[in-house]
Amino acid sequence: MKKMLLILMFIFIPVGVWSLELPETHSERVLIYDLTEEKLLLEKGSDEKTYIASLTKIMTAITAIEKNADLKNEVTITDAMLAGIPWDASIAGIKKDEVYTVEDLLYASLLPSGADATQALAITSSGSIKKFVEDMNVLAKKIGAEDTNFVNVTGLDVDNHYSNGQDVLKILKYALNNATFRKIFCTKQYTLGNGKIVNSTLITYNRLMGLDTSRILGSKTGFTSKAGVCIAALIESNEHEILIITMGAPYVYGNFYNLRDALSLTKFIDENYGYQTVVKKDEVVKTLEVELSNIEKYGIRASKDLTVYLPIDYDKEKLVVEYVGEEVLSFKDIKGNTIGEISYYYDGKLLGKEKVSLDRDIDADVLKVAKHYGIPLAIGIGSFVLFMIVISTIAKIVKKRRRKRARRKERR
Repeated sequence: MKKMLLILMFIFIPVGVWSLELPETHSERVLIYDLTEEKLLLEKGSDEKTYIASLTKIMTAITAIEKNADLKNEVTITDAMLAGIPWDASIAGIKKDEVYTVEDLLYASLLPSGADATQALAITSSGSIKKFVEDMNVLAKKIGAEDTNFVNVTGLDVDNHYSNGQDVLKILKYALNNATFRKIFCTKQYTLGNGKIVNSTLITYNRLMGLDTSRILGSKTGFTSKAGVCIAALIESNEHEILIITMGAPYVYGNFYNLRDALSLTKFIDENYGYQTVVKKDEVVKTLEVELSNIEKYGIRASKDLTVYLPIDYDKEKLVVEYVGEEVLSFKDIKGNTIGEISYYYDGKLLGKEKVSLDRDIDADVLKVAKHYGIPLAIGIGSFVLFMIVISTIAKIVKKRRRKRARRKERR
């Protein structure tokens, strides 16, 4: 039989307009990314060039991790490490001549967003802040953050220090692939080697607001006058890891809108994304023509439910089934025969495949078979009549012989 490649669009009823959009946020730029399936969910302004404040320290930390083979190496704090830090910068409170491990400095950089710890990391890792910044930019280009340029290691507002939401996402994804970075990023409180306790800025902010932040698994916050308040957060929703990045929210002491936006977006994801059954078990997903049989169509049915993580108002027209196999079936096809393969796609992404086997025999239609193979109907009928005549004649002869035998018996 012929083979064919057939692509069908599933059209479900009701057909409508799918328009899931971001809710209103205080942040000017937002990006929501499904880390589990590596796909962008929603965004606004994520390609806009902007200041990113202490989200810079994500790059500072991963660069330092890669440049230090032994994170247990001890570092003695010097004047150079503490020089030039503005009075209003976030600090971890480390002092000259104190001794910390590189690991301590990483925690002190990411949790309380300590500019003092960040500069100590830079000098320890590359010999100078200038050289370390160069290393940061090299790594940024390696990651693919082409619209990013760093001038300092802290994120303080200076000319030519910029990025955008898409590049911050690239940097954060890269960093989270490092087990050490992920562990620190997801820590809320840590005790340094000298007994000093450092808290995540998430805790600091929330002391003034009393919100439930337990859904935020890890985060890095930031604030400058030009960047506004920002956050890069990792959450889990319906068994998926989700990254939420917001930038450009106004600063209001005691009402940190980056945190409020992260929590409201978490609720939004919970309520609007999840596993949707896009194909149901036993649903007919393809119909084949049948010839020389007492049936005209054969329906291929899905062997199981197909569930996909999608928005609740997902675009059903993006669901595609692709069938490759026999074009037409006939009485020659029997139960159990493999006739092709079905592939399911959503928005161009393969969801799964399955072999297609017949679940029953295809019965023949005698008249259709006779006609198809060129046996004239008249000959067929004539042959049948002749056959019946022969049978009738034989039956008469048999009956006559039986009567003769019966009469002979009677005479005896």
